[in-house]
Amino acid sequence: MSTPVSTASDLEELARISARPPVRRRRPGQIVLTVVVLLLAVWGIAIVATNPRFDWRTVGRYLFDVGVGHGIAVTLELTVYAMAIGIVLGVLLAVLRRSSSPVARGAAALYIWFFRGTPILVQVLFWGFAAALFPQLGIGLPGGPMLFSVDTNTAVPLFAAAVLGLGLNEAAYVAEIVRGGLLSVPAGQAEAAQALGLRAWPTLWYVVLPQALRAIIPPMGNQVINMLKMTSVVLVIGVRDLLGSVTDIYARNYHQIALLIVACAWYLFMTSVLTYLQSRLERRLGRGVGREADHA
Repeated sequence: MSTPVSTASDLEELARISARPPVRRRRPGQIVLTVVVLLLAVWGIAIVATNPRFDWRTVGRYLFDVGVGHGIAVTLELTVYAMAIGIVLGVLLAVLRRSSSPVARGAAALYIWFFRGTPILVQVLFWGFAAALFPQLGIGLPGGPMLFSVDTNTAVPLFAAAVLGLGLNEAAYVAEIVRGGLLSVPAGQAEAAQALGLRAWPTLWYVVLPQALRAIIPPMGNQVINMLKMTSVVLVIGVRDLLGSVTDIYARNYHQIALLIVACAWYLFMTSVLTYLQSRLERRLGRGVGREADHA
């Protein structure tokens, strides 16, 4: 029995069939789920659009209000300053956690334990009421008169108290993120750098930290987004951020829901921008990783 010989037309037909994109089988469960999700979305939009209690006219009126804009600026300032303190102090704490000195490791661990173990709201309140513990800040002799002193409320105004409360708390979390990133770098990298004559600090700065960034950036980006939202706790000590600004407005006009929607809209906008920037940065840092893995 002879094997049939494929003709040129048969080969062309096989080539056309193989070039076609694969046809995905439609599963009934996926179709049902899609329909249910769409119906729920339409139902939710209809409720939000037709319920007069959402007061969309007031939302539109105050969305670009000057007071709300001032609150947004304060929120962004708090985020930048607090993250700056958190990153600088957090990197230092992470390095101390890897120190050969048990005193340095213990001090860093104690700091992280305290600030991670107490609520951020309590810490901000403590800084806001610092004058109740230390009415005066200055330099003096132990048990003797003060050589120089200043009122605590003058030295640490409410905005500075909010930055310190947020920044010192953030440093504890940044320290653990950085420490995890440093641990992700193989120990052989540092050993090779030291074999070439680099000391401990240059090895850390030029060899270990650049490689650890790939593991540090994603959780650090999440911390920035969380910090942007966490700034709302400063309302308790009288700092007028975005939430504090809308609170002042609805205390006068009693449109609580509309003003809270304004705050939510701006928080969503700012966090969306930060999420986009984070994804771009991660993509930039990840360039060449796949190719290196393939060559390895």
